[in-house]
Amino acid sequence: MYKHLLVPLDGSGLAAEIVSQAVPFAAALGARITFFTAQADFGSTSDAALLRTVAPGAYADTIAGEARGILQKAEAAATARGVECASRAVVSDQPYAAILAAAEAQGCDLIFMASHGYKGVRSLVVGSQTQKVLAHTRIPVLVASVESNRQDRDRLAALAIIQDEHRSLAAVVRGLLHLVDEAVQGRARLDVALVKSMLHYIDAFPERLHHPKEDAYLFERLSSRTSAFDETLRKLHVEHAGNGALVRQMEAALDRYAREEGGALSGVVAAVNAFADAQWEHMNLEENTILPAAREHLTAEDWAAIHGAFLANGDPRFDQDLEDGFKRLYSRIMNLAG
Repeated sequence: MYKHLLVPLDGSGLAAEIVSQAVPFAAALGARITFFTAQADFGSTSDAALLRTVAPGAYADTIAGEARGILQKAEAAATARGVECASRAVVSDQPYAAILAAAEAQGCDLIFMASHGYKGVRSLVVGSQTQKVLAHTRIPVLVASVESNRQDRDRLAALAIIQDEHRSLAAVVRGLLHLVDEAVQGRARLDVALVKSMLHYIDAFPERLHHPKEDAYLFERLSSRTSAFDETLRKLHVEHAGNGALVRQMEAALDRYAREEGGALSGVVAAVNAFADAQWEHMNLEENTILPAAREHLTAEDWAAIHGAFLANGDPRFDQDLEDGFKRLYSRIMNLAG
């Protein structure tokens, strides 16, 4: 049976869904995963030359941060399920060739990937990366069914967005824990500016956009369909309301550290660990109890409403903050903490 999967990812919406399928598949097999992304040589374009000149910081974020962000979210999903994983990123203008080379180099025995096609494997677009992988591979390839091939597109798309946002938060929290541990072990001074960026992301995106949408749409719809999970939903509501206080505690501890350094590090450690423990418990409850319940009880109409609500995180009302703010900030965090 397969023991080592290569899971190619890109920046499209398919990445979240393919991770959601690949991780439980690997868990069932007892296999490990190498997540892989091949990005085009952005540095050779005229846009990159301009960006490098006028905003070198943004250029670095674009080149490295996006790839790390994609891979860190995938690793967060695998880690949550206890699946051994690693990740690799390369620059290549021929993704299919990079995928095949990575699979050979890493000793993978299965390539688990998705297609952007709308009619399934039998109608793969000639010239697509998936078609090219299938045409040239010497390793078995599993082309997973994607949302465009299914009738319940709203459900799949909504779940993909929710889980992708969970993974973004998990990746930032893991980075935060890593920075704190490095400081505790004496390997590096705590980067106060970077930690502040992480806390801003945690406060501004999950607390102001993600959690309110869960409360108003996912939780509300599930409660209207069944009372079996009301106690769990009440617990999650309370935790959403209390998360802001945990963020404030981290901010206060970081401010004390910035003023005093030395002895004040213990306060940062305690506050960050308290927040991380609360987040792992909270996300596990949502992923392992609420989302399966939603899959079972919610209707197509419910999923359409939920999908529309979470999709609105990227509508024109939020584009400036999300595209130029949250996504850029997430990429910067992954770049600097990677």
